[in-house]
Amino acid sequence: MSLRELAAFVLLSALWGGSFIFIRVAVPDLGPIPLMAGRVSIAAVALGLVAVVLRRRLQLGKYWRGLLVLGSVNAAIPFSFIAAAELHLTASLASILNATVPMFAAVVSAIWLKDRLSGKQVVGLFLGLVGVGVLVGWSPLPLDLRTILSVAAMFGAALCYALGTVYARKNMASAPTFTLAIGQQASAALWLLVPAVWLTPTVTLSADALWALLGLGLLSTALAYLLYFFLLARVGPTKTVSVTYLVPVFGVIWGATFLREPITAGMIAGLAIIAFSLVLVTEVPIGRLNGRR
Repeated sequence: MSLRELAAFVLLSALWGGSFIFIRVAVPDLGPIPLMAGRVSIAAVALGLVAVVLRRRLQLGKYWRGLLVLGSVNAAIPFSFIAAAELHLTASLASILNATVPMFAAVVSAIWLKDRLSGKQVVGLFLGLVGVGVLVGWSPLPLDLRTILSVAAMFGAALCYALGTVYARKNMASAPTFTLAIGQQASAALWLLVPAVWLTPTVTLSADALWALLGLGLLSTALAYLLYFFLLARVGPTKTVSVTYLVPVFGVIWGATFLREPITAGMIAGLAIIAFSLVLVTEVPIGRLNGRR
């Protein structure tokens, strides 16, 4: 990577790691679905303005069916699951659990696309489960039903990301990147609009929640997608997806810095095991199968 590409890579990791902080701050005031509706709406408008400035031609009409699928499976549903989970989980813990996306992607790819799993990948998947067990079992959070359901929601989000990216690989490979980026966010907004209006909070929103919403939409979604597609074009999918290794590191750093979340031995051990498992799981070119935050 050049210095410019490396800077984009690190910034993308920091922005996606920061998304968990923004969610943790805003979700108690806004609720999961209204927060995510705001996130994708802000991102769609911002990306649309960038496309106009850059004079990028969009083909939303041509790919509208696939974009509706991606908007639900790769954005609206997983975003809402993560926000619901962060009502109870710390941002740090959520960011580490989200790092399991490549493991789910490997399994989905094996079942759907008939990509064979090697022995290393099978070992990696097993180690990933061990890492999650260490992470959750050695957590300061009580291991009650609420925590278990929150962890399950994070796994549901990871599975949705895997399904969405395999679907995009199989059915949307010819779509231009700006069409995918804007169309996915806009269609996610369509899916979330009605439930968001129905669930709009009646309480007065704090300034912190509103700033977090703006940061989530503009920085961790719109700007992050631009960096993501820049890296895809410059260094390819395999190198770009390795951002997965840095996102939880930044998630833990931001959580400790801005929210004063504790960095525990269980978090460090769980993160280390999961990171090593990802090294094994991503040995084949499933770099195309990446998660969005």
